[in-house]
Amino acid sequence: MGRPRIVIVGAGFAGYRTARTLSRLSRGRADITLLNPTDYFLYLPLLPQVAAGVLEPRRVTVSLSGTLPHVRLVLGEAGGIDLDARTVRYTGPEGEGGTLAYDRLVLAAGSVNKLLPIPGVAEHAHGFRGLPEALYLRDHVTRQVELAAATDDPATCAARCTFVVVGAGYTGTEVAAHGKLFSDAQVHQHPMRTGMRPRWLLLDIADRVLPELDERLSRTADRVLRDRGVEVRMGTSVKEATHEGVLLTDGEFVDTRTVVWCVGVRPDPLAESLGLPMERGRLLVDPQLRVPGRPEVFACGDAAAVPDLEEPGQYTPMTAQHAWRQGKVCAHNVAASLGDGEPRAYRHRDLGFVVDLGGVKAAANPLGVNLSGPAAGAVARGYHLAAMPGNRVRVAADWLLDAVLPRQAVQLGLVRSWSVPLDTASPELARVPSGPGREHHADEDDEPAGPRPAPGRPAASQSATEPARNQPGGEPARNQPGGEPAKGGRPAPGPPTGPDIAPGPVKRTDTPGNEAGHADATGPRYPRDPDDPIPPAQGDS
Repeated sequence: MGRPRIVIVGAGFAGYRTARTLSRLSRGRADITLLNPTDYFLYLPLLPQVAAGVLEPRRVTVSLSGTLPHVRLVLGEAGGIDLDARTVRYTGPEGEGGTLAYDRLVLAAGSVNKLLPIPGVAEHAHGFRGLPEALYLRDHVTRQVELAAATDDPATCAARCTFVVVGAGYTGTEVAAHGKLFSDAQVHQHPMRTGMRPRWLLLDIADRVLPELDERLSRTADRVLRDRGVEVRMGTSVKEATHEGVLLTDGEFVDTRTVVWCVGVRPDPLAESLGLPMERGRLLVDPQLRVPGRPEVFACGDAAAVPDLEEPGQYTPMTAQHAWRQGKVCAHNVAASLGDGEPRAYRHRDLGFVVDLGGVKAAANPLGVNLSGPAAGAVARGYHLAAMPGNRVRVAADWLLDAVLPRQAVQLGLVRSWSVPLDTASPELARVPSGPGREHHADEDDEPAGPRPAPGRPAASQSATEPARNQPGGEPARNQPGGEPAKGGRPAPGPPTGPDIAPGPVKRTDTPGNEAGHADATGPRYPRDPDDPIPPAQGDS
């Protein structure tokens, strides 16, 4: 009998930890295959620092092939799973198809941006789940400040210097905190109009920042944000987004060119395609992380609804800390199913929370001890260095350089607005400009013609859906900043790759929790940044 074949779908926190632990436990007695769209594990909690120019992008990525001995890496996205035949179909980065056979399957596909049926959001907002989105935001903020400094129109200057972040959970709070420091530093390098300063708004329908955390940590974060100049508006969200700005639920129209969507995440749609029992888009598993009725299938991380043994009747939240711990337990249980050891039930105990607010500021409560200011900042960075599976010296070096040198505020132009649409099941991959059978039309990406809507009366939405009421504010609680990104989502027919654009198919995902598809008959629209060049049509030089 040959060696057992183990296939792991996704290399987020759960999938990476599963692969790393199984590599050690199997000692070469099993064939372990890791299917993932990229060749790196993304340490998502530090992504806001990439967007703010504190860390270089490669600092938050850890090579899969370089850190997972005895694990075969297959680049691609899972397109379907045949549970009876025990096979996984996938699409590679250049459009090629393939099939992986397994004896044991671990589904750790992660999560994607959560869309709400709010008119204009899919067209005009950008998420914050992957490295391409962080790189885009860094370039975009830099560009807006530079364009604002060059214009003679005070209204245009103010709109370009206004940045709206929707969702006051971990990600939104950290993006606003770091973004304000980043834009303020750039202003000092440009001769801006007297009195004009970057304006950051943090919106959420919740009654406080970080509603999932202890109130003392919430108050600390709120105070730091307000002292820094961020406008924190609780009980308020976006009713409609347009090319010229956003209409808020309180009736105010805010002129802006930037909307960062951080309202939360939903499980990767791959889990739903299996036709197995689900819990709010997550695959139901038992405490040993096995799928009932399918003893050869395991699931962990954001894609799995894991019973919370500490709170009977509840499921563990979609957090990076849970995903990381579940990955270890899942690896032991996969090994046990092959006769090596005994299965374990997943139990957890919160060790505390850390929220990096930029500079030397943070909020933390390690082991229940509430900290703020420089002490919390030291704890937060110490925690991240300890938790990262690689690049510790490089990250520490970037932090040191950032403390003594000014940041380099330049546009690299590597990721454009149309390549990181909000409505995507692959936030870790940048979109290519065109696909088979779809020609580029200039009117899809050109700046809209016509007069600017009057404040408080935005133009009619291109979506037929009504504005969402009772919008869930903030994102699901995470015991450290950052849940796991989507890995292994279902691809639609993939567009061809180009030499200067990161490859990878992007899908429309009209699933429960993503009611607003915002697509036309030819496919999802490109979110439009008016300052981005129009992407070339297929075959253009």
